[in-house]
Amino acid sequence: AKYTFDDIVGNSLVIRQTKQLAGKMACSNSAVLIYGQTGTGKELFAQSIHNASPRRNYPFIAINCSAIPETLLESELFGYVPGAFTGAHRDGKAGLFELAHKGTLFLDEIGEISLPLQAKLLRVLQEREIMRVGGDSVIPVDIRILAATNQNLEQLAAERQFREDLLYRLDVLRINIPSLNQRREDISLLADSYMKRAFPDIRITDEAKAYLEQMDWPGNVRQ
Repeated sequence: AKYTFDDIVGNSLVIRQTKQLAGKMACSNSAVLIYGQTGTGKELFAQSIHNASPRRNYPFIAINCSAIPETLLESELFGYVPGAFTGAHRDGKAGLFELAHKGTLFLDEIGEISLPLQAKLLRVLQEREIMRVGGDSVIPVDIRILAATNQNLEQLAAERQFREDLLYRLDVLRINIPSLNQRREDISLLADSYMKRAFPDIRITDEAKAYLEQMDWPGNVRQ
């Protein structure tokens, strides 16, 4: 985790309040559910929470649950023993839960995981132990879970597409990251920050800033 709250650019009231709230949550050991549209900086906040927490000197492991095929996601999270499946490494492999021991595991796009895997994740949160794929022994893990989504998990739970009991385990503390359209006064600051970093020899004019402030930003800060 390389980012801190100082790296989150913005001076609007809503972003200052969000950073202040996240800073308080960093002191806790409870799970945090980060809501926000795509491109609002959910992982930026997750890294900042980790770096402001007592676990800052231990690993920060991030995984995008929608970017890995369902068949591989379980072995990535839980690891596997030698010979667990065709193509498995002969020495087996530690999963991300083990690698994040004493640190933080960030599960991005948490709403994308299947119901069977949700049940296994719930057990990890309850028992604080995992079992590798193909294994028969339990491994204790000490981790803090941060999860992020741009979906309405309550609605998914009502539609039985997301486990309600898992939602309660993840949604202990909650942060709602504002969209860029909710903090338009930060657009000029973000533009200056980006230009200084990427094109230090080019000056952005006041007219250009005014134009950017009038635009719609469905992709938020990333766009």
